[in-house]
Amino acid sequence: MTPRTTRLLLAAAIAAAILGYKALQPTPGDADAAPAAGAPAPVAAATPVLLGKIPFTPCTLSSPMSRESLEALCGTYTVPEDRAHPDGRKIALRLAWLQPTSNGEQQADPVFFLAGGPGQSAVDTFPALAPVFAEIRKHRSVILVDQRGTGRSNLLACTPPAGDAAEADTSPAAMQAQAAACAAALSNKADLRFYTTTDAVADLDAVRRAIGARQINLVGVSYGTRVAQQYAMRHPQATRSIVLDSPVPNAIGLGNIFARNLDDALALQFGLCSKDPACKARLGDPRAELDRLLATLRAKPVQVQYRDASTGELKQGTLRAETVAGLVRMYAYLPLAAGLLPLLIHEANAGHYENLMALAHMLADGMQDAMAMGMQLSVVCSEDADSMVARAQDSGTVLGNAMPTGMAAMCQAWPKGRVPADFHRPLATAVPALVLAGEFDPVTPPRYGEQIVQTLPNGRLFVLKGQGHSVLGAGCMPKLLTRFIETANARALDGQCLDRLAYPAPFLDYNGAAP
Repeated sequence: MTPRTTRLLLAAAIAAAILGYKALQPTPGDADAAPAAGAPAPVAAATPVLLGKIPFTPCTLSSPMSRESLEALCGTYTVPEDRAHPDGRKIALRLAWLQPTSNGEQQADPVFFLAGGPGQSAVDTFPALAPVFAEIRKHRSVILVDQRGTGRSNLLACTPPAGDAAEADTSPAAMQAQAAACAAALSNKADLRFYTTTDAVADLDAVRRAIGARQINLVGVSYGTRVAQQYAMRHPQATRSIVLDSPVPNAIGLGNIFARNLDDALALQFGLCSKDPACKARLGDPRAELDRLLATLRAKPVQVQYRDASTGELKQGTLRAETVAGLVRMYAYLPLAAGLLPLLIHEANAGHYENLMALAHMLADGMQDAMAMGMQLSVVCSEDADSMVARAQDSGTVLGNAMPTGMAAMCQAWPKGRVPADFHRPLATAVPALVLAGEFDPVTPPRYGEQIVQTLPNGRLFVLKGQGHSVLGAGCMPKLLTRFIETANARALDGQCLDRLAYPAPFLDYNGAAP
């Protein structure tokens, strides 16, 4: 690759990872370890500022994907790990308070931002989204709570297996062994049964009461939408409004949704090339090309010499079908980056595997620390285990049944918590709700949003043209978000400005799309 090509692909891959998962920054190895890069740290000793009964001190929030740091106030709030035994182990929840920036009238109902995953830190991921909330912050506080098991709220991070992340053993037996080892390692610092969504919702309400807020506004992204729906279900009187960006309905389990949703999204994304005469003539049918590549690699993985995108060092590795499937899945989160896929796949079918291999390794290495895997397993194994089943209709998809099979194997080794009997009941509430979906979302498609608003009389869905997963920052969406938080009236929003969103053009070569 030329230096220009490397920079282009590096930027695209980082964008896919960041905007899909909202976290590339390293996570610290323990809750009481020294602050990692990007973690808030007090800038100087100062007199604490009380919000309700919680003391906060000045700190700075930063993120690798945000050019500017955010001045904030940071604190902790202690909750029992097991509320049935309040005298047992405690968890110090990490909090950040972003105060209103205007000297004018300030609203009493703060905004709580709920991160995705499950397994992301709200405090660490918010800086990359800070511009979206700039107008909201003029008159409202934003409160960030690291969900228990993430960030610095007793982080439940699993040590990845030794070796190359892109070539790790993903067999069910290997994944079950990894989960068992992680559970054993974390058992000295946590009872893994008590890190579910239900536990997190109780924590949020405890923080709300502690800061003295009668009502709050919840803005959830991806998995954060499950937390928001569960909170609104349990505490409707305390919920002024909810924003669900790329939502999963309460009624849907997370076990086997990935294969079909990815294939549906790829049909739309690859369709941009098939409908473009220049792209089709140069790169063919992207889905047929992908199927051909996967069949080749399933029959015989390929040894590839590639250049490490970070160091420039030449390396050797084995390109497997599951490696390509994982890369395709991650790129599909951001259609702008997915515009590279037809070109990369076409080149690989011509015997040029090096660019695909380099990007797969870079993405795998970057994602290793992006999630608190222990917390994620506590959530999904407790709440979604029944849906982790292989399905015949998924066998011919890009992902096949690898994900539910692997997840089920991991959950066999993971302690499981209890969930309420009505946990998977659809949210039915009069709470005002703004629901957002990307047209090309490969994991939470627009039909999920349609399902959710059916039981929300004061809810409204916007489907954003040509967008993928997580759409708060797309086009004029920040303006609409601000207006909704101001009025708590989704039906009155004028969404015509979203019509100006454009479809991303597929890449014909590494210089970009056709002129």
